[in-house]
Amino acid sequence: MKDNIILIGFMGCGKTSVGIRLSYQLKRTMIDTDKWIEQKQKMTVSEIFDAYGEENFRAMETQCLKELLKTTEHQIISVGGGLPMREENHELLKQLGTVYYLKVSPQTVYERLKTDTTRPLLQVENPKERIQSLMELRSPVYEKCADRIIDVSEKSVEEILEQIEKGESI
Repeated sequence: MKDNIILIGFMGCGKTSVGIRLSYQLKRTMIDTDKWIEQKQKMTVSEIFDAYGEENFRAMETQCLKELLKTTEHQIISVGGGLPMREENHELLKQLGTVYYLKVSPQTVYERLKTDTTRPLLQVENPKERIQSLMELRSPVYEKCADRIIDVSEKSVEEILEQIEKGESI
């Protein structure tokens, strides 16, 4: 296993915010898999979804993990919310490093993202219902992938960082 810290969780749980702060605190580079894919494809995630569909985007995520396995050591890696849903990604995540699941409540996600139009999966009539159903599907998978689980719903970024640095779970 490599010496990376991997952050997984549902969209809006704070993976990017925590990852950026953690990278400064630990003096490690941060990689966001969505940004990595956007740079490679020269398109936004929304544009990729529109042009190629979700399944092709998920294949790009798997390819991203395989590339990172070859090149990445001692870094912070924030992955897209759907990336752990592919079974083949579980082992890749484990090989990449210690996986932290930033667990969040559906209500917290809704409050954080209700005005965000950049999330393709939430551009539906009832985003609150969509969040709930996606989380019911994804939470058990996130838990299965995780080495550590941190409930972030009522925590500040500082409290989350402290738990990660101590290697704590819930």
